[in-house]
Amino acid sequence: MKIMIELLFLTGILLILAVGISIGYYTWLKKIRKEYEKAHEVIQDIILSFNRQLESEANNLALVGYKVEAINSKMSMHLKTMEALDRKTSALEQNVGTIMQNKESINLRLEEMDTKLRDVVMSKEPLVAKLSNIEEQMRQFSITPEARVEAVIPIKKERALAPLTETELLALEYLASEGAKTAPDIKDKIKLSREHTARLMKKLYEEGYLERDTSRIPFKYSVKKEMETLLAKKEDHVT
Repeated sequence: MKIMIELLFLTGILLILAVGISIGYYTWLKKIRKEYEKAHEVIQDIILSFNRQLESEANNLALVGYKVEAINSKMSMHLKTMEALDRKTSALEQNVGTIMQNKESINLRLEEMDTKLRDVVMSKEPLVAKLSNIEEQMRQFSITPEARVEAVIPIKKERALAPLTETELLALEYLASEGAKTAPDIKDKIKLSREHTARLMKKLYEEGYLERDTSRIPFKYSVKKEMETLLAKKEDHVT
């Protein structure tokens, strides 16, 4: 009987222990479940955040891919443009080379023409000097075919005009009526070459018939006031 009581007591104790252990185990499982649920929520939040980050990164990668594609397109266009520029540059270099060759040829021709022109001028200088000497001699010895104006203007009244030739007098009259002129302006009027007209104007200037403006080239010549008076008297006398 005593043994039975002890067995029952031990059984009760075991049941109490089992119940306690079961309650503790249940409590522990409940706690573990709560921790699991919390961990699950945290993991879900982490997964959601990670998914959002992945989606954002995917969008960024897509945008980068679009930009890269656009850059590649632009690079292709630039490469085509550079190729076209290279072709144009090559053509331009060829043209420049051709132009430089032509320029050298032209320079050689100009040098040859300049040399020939100098030779012509040098060969002409003695002839011009001889012509000048002949003209001077003709003027000094009155061999010129131009008629003197003594018969037209009496020497007693107008000695200043007496030594002049008809060409010289024509030049003075033209300047008196038209105003200041250059030698090229006068040459057609008196029917002489430009060089002869220039020498004639210089001679009349040095002899005191003309005034000269040296501010510009060619020089401009004009008749002195006293010569205008003499020329006017000459016209009255002829009339």
